[in-house]
Amino acid sequence: MSLEKPIGPEAILEKKKKYIMPCLAHFYKEPKQFVKGEMQYLFDSTGKKYLDCFAGVSVINCGHCNPEINAKVVQQVQSLQHVCNTYLTENFVNLAEKLAEVTPGDLQKTFFCSTGTEANEGAMLLASIYTGKDEFIALRNGLHGRTKLTMSVTGIQMWRTDPHPCGGIHFAPNAYCYRCPLGKKYPECDLACANALEDIIKTSTSGQPAALIAEPIQGNAGIITPPKGYFKRVKEILEKYNALLIIDEVQTGFGRTGKMFAIENFDVVPDIMTMAKALGNGAPISAFTASAKIADTYTKPGASTLGGNPVSSMAGLGVLQYIQEHNLRENALARGQQLYDGLVDLQKKYPIIGDIRGIGLMRGAEFVHPDKSPAAEELDKVLEEMKNRGFIIGKNGVGRNVMAFQPPLVITEEDINNVLNTLDDVMGEVL
Repeated sequence: MSLEKPIGPEAILEKKKKYIMPCLAHFYKEPKQFVKGEMQYLFDSTGKKYLDCFAGVSVINCGHCNPEINAKVVQQVQSLQHVCNTYLTENFVNLAEKLAEVTPGDLQKTFFCSTGTEANEGAMLLASIYTGKDEFIALRNGLHGRTKLTMSVTGIQMWRTDPHPCGGIHFAPNAYCYRCPLGKKYPECDLACANALEDIIKTSTSGQPAALIAEPIQGNAGIITPPKGYFKRVKEILEKYNALLIIDEVQTGFGRTGKMFAIENFDVVPDIMTMAKALGNGAPISAFTASAKIADTYTKPGASTLGGNPVSSMAGLGVLQYIQEHNLRENALARGQQLYDGLVDLQKKYPIIGDIRGIGLMRGAEFVHPDKSPAAEELDKVLEEMKNRGFIIGKNGVGRNVMAFQPPLVITEEDINNVLNTLDDVMGEVL
């Protein structure tokens, strides 16, 4: 397809209906065909410009078609595009070395693959190899992938499409303070949702689970952000039963929360950590990383045809360099606070915003009716009109009623002001 002559959204929808499996839906009643990206902006087939406030769901942290990163990628494509990782190339070991430097604690050794699902599957395999156990605990409303095992540890009904999920999996309450699954209030609850983990281990498992897998901030659940001490309590309980903590940083990693990885906001070092999405800034790459003690038990042959290929690894190296040299973590904190403060002001004016949460540039605003039930239809109207006015904002939550902001970390103060002012206008007209 020539970008000079795009076929348009109607023709794409026709082909999609004929040739794409129907499980793949799309945002908006009137979707657009995007044909170009420039840092925090997208352009559709008519040439209209949009501020991207979703970044392909936390993928384009360094901006669309980032010229500094792409220059490195293009140079690599023109010299060596692919050999399997059973052959020696330099980029993937250099990237693994850089990841050992920026990941928390003693995380040191990495296995590269292509998707977040694959990384989570691999991390769970590694946990079983190391512990010799095969039961897992996950959090309610978590999302970890679309393969049989990762879908089985996913705690959102709409994403659990497998009619026969894997056994040996148990779910713990998530730290959803706005809608506490245990009906309690923080901080008087004394982190009851974390404490429930021990009861689950004692009563629902054999008493010897391999690991708990969790996102530090649950993205698809609606930017569910735990209290500060939550993961420390969880880690203490897991260590008591010799179980590992797997942290899924697929959406939260690489500067989005003001830290390189979101778990650093909770002062906990996971035993295994997974990553994808923003690591490649659009290039398909993922990884799971562990301490040498754990990683060195993975000795039977294992490879990934495309994992750590020269091009994706070069993209990853470019991402890490760009985040550091352009102070994206600092910008994520500053712009994230600006966005949060603006949403709080809107909440005072529009009580349909029931809760605002998140860290840095991962923010969620939950739309609710007066009885606190999800206001999903109202949110859809707002997002559709925001799109019409040139702003792409995400949507998630179990009730599909959470307005999600996960923009490129290069977004500016003016951009945030523009989206907040337009959101004010739209909510005033639509609601």
